[in-house]
This record gives sequence, structure tokens and C-alpha cells, in this order.
Amino acid sequence: MSEGVRIDKWLWAARFFKTRSLATDAVDGGKVQINGLRAKPAKDVKPGDRVEVVAGDQHWELVVAALAEKRGPATEARKLYSETPASQAARQKAADERRLRVEPAADMHGRPTKRDRRTLDRWQR
Repeated sequence: MSEGVRIDKWLWAARFFKTRSLATDAVDGGKVQINGLRAKPAKDVKPGDRVEVVAGDQHWELVVAALAEKRGPATEARKLYSETPASQAARQKAADERRLRVEPAADMHGRPTKRDRRTLDRWQR
């Protein structure tokens, strides 16, 4: 038996995805790379491997610290990986930008008027 765990199981156990099927879909869709190479769901991950995960607008660069096949509490899941400092800085910068961004409909209150709807239609074209 090999010294690894399937990447989809590990991502689910590390709580990057809510279900294992979502983790499998992300790996199949090319959203996960192991050591810079695109992975398949059955690819084994070992301690020391570098994993890049993209889920929505989040992007993580991780180093695998431990293995787990079963999902446990969040405190245990955090021990399975360490995030690179560059990844932490990039995620913090993106969070700050989201926080400071003005919501497009912030000045609109209630139901849009006919004029507001036409303005929105112009923006969507």
C-alpha cells in the first residue's frame, strides 16, 4: 500500500470543499495542481507536496503537512497543511479589495424605477 491519500479525499478532509464530490469535480476541472502539474482525483498526495487550489475567487498555495482520509473537526483539518506566505498575502490583499469595493447597487434603495432598469440594461450590454 502506498504512503499517500487520494487528492479528492485529502481536500475534503482538509475542508477546502464541503463534499467529496465537489472536490472531485474541482480536480477534474483543473482547479487543483500538485507540484505544478494538473492532477486527477485518484492521484496520491504525500507530505511535502505543493498543492494549488482554486475555489471560486479563492486561491490557496499549500504544502501538505499530514494525511487524512476522514473528515474531522476544523482544528484537526488546519494541521493537515501549511499555507505559503505569498498565498496568505495574496488572499489578504484580495479580501481587503473586496471589502473596500463599492457595491454597484449601493445607491439604489427599494425596487428599481424604469430609469434605473434602463441604466442597468445599458451596463449589462
